[in-house]
Amino acid sequence: MAKASTKAASKTASKKTAKKASPKKAATKASPKKAAAKKPARKPNAAFMAPLTPDAMLAEVIGNKPTPRTEIVKKIWDYIKKNNLQDKENRRMINGDAKLKPLFGKNQISMFELAKVVNSHIKK
Repeated sequence: MAKASTKAASKTASKKTAKKASPKKAATKASPKKAAAKKPARKPNAAFMAPLTPDAMLAEVIGNKPTPRTEIVKKIWDYIKKNNLQDKENRRMINGDAKLKPLFGKNQISMFELAKVVNSHIKK
C-alpha cells in the first residue's frame, strides 16, 4: 500500500506543477499600471533636424530653401515617384532624368546610394 500512496502523491504533485506552468489568461490583458508606466515618445535627434542648404543641382529638384536632411530625402522620393523614375524590373534602382542625372553623376543609382548623393550636395 505504501507504493500506491506514493504514486498517488506524485501524480497530484505533477498535476499541481502543470497548472502552475500554464499561463494566466488575465496576464495577457494590459494592466492599467503598465499602461501608465509607458515610455514617452522618442524625440528626434537634433542633427537630423538641422536645416541644410542644398547646392544648385539639388535645388533644381527640391528647391533652394534650407531643409532638414530627412525632408530632403523625402522630397527627392516624392519627385522620383511623381515622375515614375523607379526601374520597372528592379524597384531598388532609380533612373535619372534631366534633373537627376547631374545630381547622381550617372544614369542610374541604387536607392541605398541616395543618402550618399544627398550628403555630397548639401552645404552645412
